Amino acid sequence: MMPDMTYELGQGTGPLRGVKVVEIAGIGPGPHACMILADLGADVIRIERPGGQALAGGATMLLNRGRPSVALNLKDPQAVATVLELVRTADVVIEGMRPGVTERLGLGPEDCLAVNERIVYGRMTGWGQDGPLAQAAGHDMNYIAITGALQMMGQDKARPHFPSNLVGDFGGGSTYLVIGILAALLEARLSGKGQVIDAAIVDGTAHLNAMSAAFLASGGYTEERAANLLDGGVPFYDIYETSDGKHLSVGSLEPQFFDALVTTLGVKETCPGQGEPERYDEMRGVLTDTFRTRTQAEWVEIFEGTDACVAGIIPLTEAVEHPHMKARGVFVEHEGLVQPTPAPRFSRTPPTLTLPPPRAAGEHTREALAAWGIDGVDDLVQRGVAVQT
Repeated sequence: MMPDMTYELGQGTGPLRGVKVVEIAGIGPGPHACMILADLGADVIRIERPGGQALAGGATMLLNRGRPSVALNLKDPQAVATVLELVRTADVVIEGMRPGVTERLGLGPEDCLAVNERIVYGRMTGWGQDGPLAQAAGHDMNYIAITGALQMMGQDKARPHFPSNLVGDFGGGSTYLVIGILAALLEARLSGKGQVIDAAIVDGTAHLNAMSAAFLASGGYTEERAANLLDGGVPFYDIYETSDGKHLSVGSLEPQFFDALVTTLGVKETCPGQGEPERYDEMRGVLTDTFRTRTQAEWVEIFEGTDACVAGIIPLTEAVEHPHMKARGVFVEHEGLVQPTPAPRFSRTPPTLTLPPPRAAGEHTREALAAWGIDGVDDLVQRGVAVQT
């Protein structure tokens, strides 16, 4: 936040403008979900413990953008009462603690629904609210491990490879939490009743993997890495190294795209065809040797304008400057930070970025609580119930 700016409700411009969200801060998928909601225009107030927590904050933590940070000591009954007062006028509550923690704090679903029967209460966990592992610690790779998804990841037949925490935390986690919240908000406007959303990473990841389940059921799929259509099992859907040690993604699945590939490479007469699986090893050799004859940049230029489905694999720092990404404004600079712009896009209510990530937990305690209608904020700060950094 700029030093001379004052936090106010309604700063967002997206389609969720007017929706009010109370975030009981966690790490990972919960903040990511709240970032999405804030990006889309919702007023989200982030409730943090005084001093914050590991991996959760700092002025460059983009997952915390778009909303004020309020530090409350939730061990104090008056702090709990303050959160419930926020809930009274809110539409959504989001928490990402282990099952039972918010109940012990006095901020569980029953507590919140008692003060606001229309509240949508989103719970974000890895294992879910019940089941043998519900109370166990875990992280992204653990959650996706038991869904069948991690076993098939990567092109190394000897061992799986995990894609950072994109599939579990953000694919099967925050994305499904947001879907659930939006669906429950629509239903609440019809019924006048809120409900609880049990968003578990194991559930969402299994759902993301529905196509693999379909392939398996069809009999044309094997649970072996690098042995199927979309996991590097075919040479025309794989990654190839260029002469400068960089790589290209090749996704020439359909016959017309494969024809564009071999034609552009100049190997149409010598490369085996897609209908000759017994010669796929030979095809892979031809593609490997050919791609190694030029640099990544040279191949990108050569394939530009074709339908071969070939793209250079580049790091995030280069993605920011990619011509297509720049033309669409996928990355923007806001308050000194280069970051992804809100997604998706809307024709009539386009989202805009508002607050930058807070520099510390409690940066906006006074102004945010006051903006949300909480009385006696200075007294809360003086008593240590709330902390202003």
